[in-house]
Amino acid sequence: MQLTHYTTNFNKKTFPITLVCENVTNAPNIGSLFRIADAFGVEKIIFCSHDIPLGRKMTKTSRATEKVVNYEVIEDIAAVLSSLKASNNQCFALEITENSTPIHTFNFSADKPIALIIGDENFGVSEAVLKACDNVIHINMFGQNSSMNVVQATNIALYEITKQLY
Repeated sequence: MQLTHYTTNFNKKTFPITLVCENVTNAPNIGSLFRIADAFGVEKIIFCSHDIPLGRKMTKTSRATEKVVNYEVIEDIAAVLSSLKASNNQCFALEITENSTPIHTFNFSADKPIALIIGDENFGVSEAVLKACDNVIHINMFGQNSSMNVVQATNIALYEITKQLY
């Protein structure tokens, strides 16, 4: 018999993970990010942009998880990163670069809280944010395409991080 979210016996757990979204502004993506943040026990989401659509298009995909996931909208990502680092967070950008590390080979530490920075749907994580992060991690891909949807990539990253921290 298939279980529903009312009948599963998963342990509820919140991980010390803050998801920082740099210019992620597509309403369905934002709704999906709320949903996976809830699924993976993310402590908080911070949206860094001037125009975050939190209306009906977003709630269609969030399935009410925006009501249970702690979040903030703060335009200035540099200030957010500075504050996170001052709070002893490890800052990881999820992006493919010349020097990024494959996520499956990276050992995440539970010693400090984690900030996972994801980027704009079209342009990824900005160069300034990449430089401000402690590490840049990527997901190995084996097809011809060099990128995937920001929500899909975040799903994979949160799975790997929480798998290691659990």
